[in-house]
Amino acid sequence: MKIQFAKFAFVFLLLSMRGVALAADTGQPLRVAIIGLVHGHVGGFMKGGALAPAGGALNRGDVQIVGVIEPEQALFDSYAKQYHWDAALHFKNLPDLVAAAHPNAALVFTSTAGHLQAVEECARAGIHVMMEKPLAVSYRDALAMVKAANQNHIHVLVDYETSWYASNNAAGNLLAQGALGPIVKTVVRDGHEGPTKIHVQPEFFTWLTDPKLNGAGALYDFGCYGADLMTWLMKGEAPVSVTATTAQLQPDLYPKVDDEADVLLNYKHAVAILQGSWNWPFAVKQMDVYGQTGYAKTIDSRQIEIRRKGESHARISDAAGLSAPYDDPLHYLASVIRDEVQEGDSVSSLKTNVLVSEILDAARQSARTGKTVTLPLRGDGQ
Repeated sequence: MKIQFAKFAFVFLLLSMRGVALAADTGQPLRVAIIGLVHGHVGGFMKGGALAPAGGALNRGDVQIVGVIEPEQALFDSYAKQYHWDAALHFKNLPDLVAAAHPNAALVFTSTAGHLQAVEECARAGIHVMMEKPLAVSYRDALAMVKAANQNHIHVLVDYETSWYASNNAAGNLLAQGALGPIVKTVVRDGHEGPTKIHVQPEFFTWLTDPKLNGAGALYDFGCYGADLMTWLMKGEAPVSVTATTAQLQPDLYPKVDDEADVLLNYKHAVAILQGSWNWPFAVKQMDVYGQTGYAKTIDSRQIEIRRKGESHARISDAAGLSAPYDDPLHYLASVIRDEVQEGDSVSSLKTNVLVSEILDAARQSARTGKTVTLPLRGDGQ
């Protein structure tokens, strides 16, 4: 998706965004622009649910949608009808939107390949960004986003549904507290029946099954969850090597991309197995964390199974609910912008997700060549 910047608007944008940055600290609703409507998860942000646990952007007082950039008029009209958007919310480019609506941040729902352009253009305008996972289609694109963000002093965050799972956070806390002992192994399973069988929107399916626009198939769509969670559990430590295999179990449905992926991450003192699939009988998002003295296994977004050394059996319970701003992507985005919390090595941070991009790029290379790939990769992704 191209969003052209007019040269004459550049100085105005920088000046106007000074006011936007100050407005972000006033406690007023977060003013967000939406860039792109081709990612099916945009509906979750609008209506709420697993993608926005605190409620959709249409029904909460802490968020205000001030503009939408979508080049396909028919697609905008479809969403406008569904969510009762005024036609005045539709903008052709970011300079016009900023001049008229003064957003604090942008929510990016383009293809994954469109993330780099969106970040670079938002960076030039001084607008913070949150995008749907994963960060990039390549390690090279990820590094370019870091450069743009650092040069223009913006936050770039990546949203994963699993970031807001109480069970994942409980498992991570047990590990950090030493209750499981040093980490030994993690197994992360993420998948569903596949985009065809869950009936994703046509505009979503088009790019999701295009290796240039999505990076791969299930490898990028679902492998990113495990890479993100393991990077968070390892406090930003990179694996020594990455080994991956992919398969096309349904080539008639997905002729251009993989629909099954298994990735082995080898660390100095631990291993991780990431399983991503478009072939499972139903949606699964689970994580098993094994330490030297215990394990924690997430069953769903809330339930967790825990067993420690010396205990005769495991116990299953509901993890404690998450408190704002760590319970919801929009809460978290606003708090980061307002310097109420620091990104650090969080699951959403740019730092974490650059390493996720490096892992995914290495996994794609490994699957293609049949060889283990050592890290770090070069800046060009090789």
